[in-house]
Amino acid sequence: MQTQSDQDLLTPSQVAALFHVDPKTVTRWANAGKISSIRTLGGHRRFRKDEVEKLLEATSGR
Repeated sequence: MQTQSDQDLLTPSQVAALFHVDPKTVTRWANAGKISSIRTLGGHRRFRKDEVEKLLEATSGR
């Protein structure tokens, strides 16, 4: 069962699909500090949906 906060988080693959890039690119962005991430108990990265949407809007208006 997912909680509300789980639904507001995206996996690297989901973020990569939105930006049309490889998931490893999303990981590099997180390592470089371009986008913040949260680590799960298992060590996997998750990204806040609202932050990703704001970044997507900012980059699509080039």
